[in-house]
Order: sequence, then structure tokens, then C-alpha cells
Amino acid sequence: MTTSTSRPIVITMGDPSGVGPEVTVKALAALDAAEWQDFAVVGDAAVLGRALAASGLDLPLVAPGGEGIAVIDVPVEGLPDRFGVLSPRCGEAAYQYIRTAVDWATTGRAAGIVTAPINKKALNSAGHHYDGHTGLLAHLTGQKASWMLLASERLNVIHVSTHVSLRTAIDRAKPERVLETIRIGHRHLQRMGIAAPRIAVAGINPHCGENGLFGTEDDEFLAPAVAAARAEGVDVVGPISADTVFHRAFNGAFDLVVAQYHDQGHIPIKLVAFDTAVNVSLGLPIDRSSVDHGTAFDIAGTGRANHINMLSALSYARSLAASREETTAV
Repeated sequence: MTTSTSRPIVITMGDPSGVGPEVTVKALAALDAAEWQDFAVVGDAAVLGRALAASGLDLPLVAPGGEGIAVIDVPVEGLPDRFGVLSPRCGEAAYQYIRTAVDWATTGRAAGIVTAPINKKALNSAGHHYDGHTGLLAHLTGQKASWMLLASERLNVIHVSTHVSLRTAIDRAKPERVLETIRIGHRHLQRMGIAAPRIAVAGINPHCGENGLFGTEDDEFLAPAVAAARAEGVDVVGPISADTVFHRAFNGAFDLVVAQYHDQGHIPIKLVAFDTAVNVSLGLPIDRSSVDHGTAFDIAGTGRANHINMLSALSYARSLAASREETTAV
């Protein structure tokens, strides 16, 4: 990581009972101390201290502006005193960390957000009824919709829908939503330095319906969206059968694949980049990247959590922050 930012990137530590605090402190420990000034952790200082102890680390946790790892302390009463507990209080805490981070980002105090994992059951048990970070961030920033991009070195995937049932996902794959997904992905890759992104749209049905033999959704809904995007000058093709398009993209044929639903996009990414893929929210007025794994309550507090994914998320966040500052300066 070499890209410096003029404002800190805030890291929400996620569910206090999960591995989020641990992967956060481990990732920061892997950086040079001079790089700590580029980040601030939103969470609970006491929980972070326990994560440091569990990881065998001794790092200075300080208030923003001090010499060490800056912590924006957001106290929430009733948190468990140990890791690995599914708790509504932890869900409330995770919500408050995210809300605070969004406030920092929307008011210009932060260059972007990196999120550690939250537990959807805990979040909803606390009365915050969202499908996860993507929907919650859209709500907190006043957006009607947002998109999930999974980014890795050799495969990038953007989703038409994510945390809904498969039946609902098929219903949502309408030309307007697919077209907007293509546009959002196209603009993001241009922002990240690819002047003319090559995009492929994955089909819904086996073999894209085989001319109606296995369904007509690909011809009725996806093909018109692709045609409309091409008319706008986007280099996009499809629909292409999902059993081949990800392999082709991984081998360099495309810069981005538009997946129609959660597992269609997540399975190939997690197969080829399980530890390094970054979850990025698009369509928001702020930048957010995240680890692409869950709270892992079963190993939380054991010191065994792998922080490599968090390092990837921090690196991507720095690239986002740098590109935003370059755009603002123009």
C-alpha cells in the first residue's frame, strides 16, 4: 500500500463478537506505522483491545489525532464480554458503527469506508431490518438502490441482485435494472483506469434458454438491456451462458461480468479469489469496500482469523480515495 489520502479512511470493526475486530487489528499491524494515519477504526476500544490480546499484538489505540491507531469510540451498552456470541446488542453496535462511518464520509471527514463483517441475524434482531451492508448503506445515504461488485485481480463481477431469493432475483432481472447495472459497472471500471471496459452479461437459464427451450427470460429481458447499452457506446456482449462466461473472463476475455443473482457471481469469485476478493458498493455518494467473508463466530477470539482479505479491502479503498481526489481536482 503506497497511495496516501488527505483524509482518513474509516474502518468499521463489524460485529463485536465476530472476527472483524481481529482482522482489523491484524491488517493494521501488517502496515508500516506511518500508514496508520491513513485510517481510523470505528468501534469499541475495549473490544479492539481484546482482539489485540487474542492476536498476540500490542499496538497503541489512540483518539483521532494521536500517535497510533486512531479509534473513533462508539460505546454501546450490553455488549458480551467474549467473542462468538450472537447478540442483538452486537447487531445494534454494528449498526451504530456503520451509521457513524457514513456520517464521517458524507460530511467530508473521511475519504471512504471499509467494513468488517456484520451478522445479518444480529442486525435484524436489533430492529434494523436490512439485507446487509449494501441495503443499509443505500438507506443511510438516501439512495433507492445500490450495487455489489466483487473485485479481484483476474475476475470482477457486478450483481443485478444479491440478498433475495432465487425466485425474486429472476423477477428483478428486468431490462431497466440490467441496463443500469451495466452502466454502473462500466463507469466504475473507467474510474479505476480502464478506458474501455469489456463487459459480459451472464445468462439466467441454462445455455441462455436455448432459443426458448429452457426459458425465455434471456431473450426477453437481458438481450434488450445489452442492445441498449451497446447503443450508448458500451463494449458489452451477452447474454452468455453462465457455465462459460466466468471462465472466459478469468482468462482475460472480459474485464467485468454482470451476474444475475447472488450465487451466480459469488461462487466463481470465491473459487478463484477466496482470500483476496473485495466487496465494493457502487451507486452510492460515498466509497465503500469490504472484506468478502462473514463473522465466523466459530473462530472469533481464537487468534486464527486470516486478515489477508482485510488488507485487500484497505488497498482497494485507498485506490478509490485516490481516484475520487483526482476527479475532484480536475
